[in-house]
Amino acid sequence: MLRVGLTGGIGAGKSEVSRLLAGYGAVVVDADRIAREVVEPGTPGLAAVVEAFGEAVLAPDGTLDRPGLGAVVFADPEKLKVLNGIVHPLVRARSAELEAAAGPGAIVVHDVPLLAENGLAPLYDLVVVVDAAPQTQLARLTALRGMAEDEARARMAAQATREQRLAVATLVIDNDGPLEALEPQVRAVWEELTARAAAAAGAAPGTE
Repeated sequence: MLRVGLTGGIGAGKSEVSRLLAGYGAVVVDADRIAREVVEPGTPGLAAVVEAFGEAVLAPDGTLDRPGLGAVVFADPEKLKVLNGIVHPLVRARSAELEAAAGPGAIVVHDVPLLAENGLAPLYDLVVVVDAAPQTQLARLTALRGMAEDEARARMAAQATREQRLAVATLVIDNDGPLEALEPQVRAVWEELTARAAAAAGAAPGTE
């Protein structure tokens, strides 16, 4: 098994890279998706979030009001730390279950937004960073996601800097340009991953 950490700042295009890698055959473990699952109604995760932040973070149907909670925590580092302390252990446990189910020959791509922030790079065989300039991130968040500029800047500021992410990168995908420039880079990264996985399998004890 080849364990790959995939990360990138908000608005950098990491989700599109993750989608393309899945299309090539990667087993993608999406930390954002799992983070939503572990706070669904009826879960211990949601109960812990409500205990920490109050019932005001619930939508009328009993689900988590993610935009409302996000507006609170991304404006207050201490509250963000509390939320992460609840959600991250649950995400790690579920990610480990999914990885174990992938099988020994799989290329498992862990899609982890906060990989650099949480010092997780050593957990993976290599790290792929999707890179974009801060002004590109801001433009995408406001134009494509409809975020107010203040909210977009707050979310970017709550993450690692571009330099901090690049410092942990094994491979970098430049997504500062148009979408059509992205796919050839992702294909090249996939070829590199499959080559590394094959080399690792060949070097494993008992192989010929």
